[in-house]
Amino acid sequence: MRDAEFFKSWMAAIADAVEREADRLTELDSPIGDADHGSNLLRGFTAVRAALDTDSPSAPGAVLQLAGRTLISTVGGASGPLYGTLLRRTGKELADAAEVSDEDLRRALDAGVRAVAALGGAAPGDKTMLDALVPGVAALTVSYGAARAAAEEGALATVPLRARKGRASYLGERSVGHQDPGATSSALLLTALADTAEGSR
Repeated sequence: MRDAEFFKSWMAAIADAVEREADRLTELDSPIGDADHGSNLLRGFTAVRAALDTDSPSAPGAVLQLAGRTLISTVGGASGPLYGTLLRRTGKELADAAEVSDEDLRRALDAGVRAVAALGGAAPGDKTMLDALVPGVAALTVSYGAARAAAEEGALATVPLRARKGRASYLGERSVGHQDPGATSSALLLTALADTAEGSR
């Protein structure tokens, strides 16, 4: 069973990963976006870390809802609403339970991913964060390691795709040949989850 401390550790692991990879995320965003994906997420997850230090929720769902609200209020562009929706909806699905099972988390994340798809009007294959999130969350039925691998493979698989949603879609064929930054950061999110789960055994 996973308690609030596990979820706080997960958020801290994402913040650490974003801090390490911020320059790379911005570099990926430069040719097909606004060259601000890394800096935006760095600002957002730095704020999430501070919010969780200040207001320490006692339930997993509350941790994720606070993180989601913080991202929406601090991150510009599309990343804030999309990542904020993912975490808020996942947290809402977990409700007020003091502890949740891995299956509870998988089902809640699935609901969060569907909320992201509805908000962005996107589907797998559109060269967005869903290309990492959908296979990654589906692979949670196997293991956290499988989720990490599937998300990373999904991010890499965006390279040959033509973007059909978001800023990159304006480039048409010129979006082909570039790895999607949103899928890349989504893979970081699921990698952080897997690392946290494996480290808490």
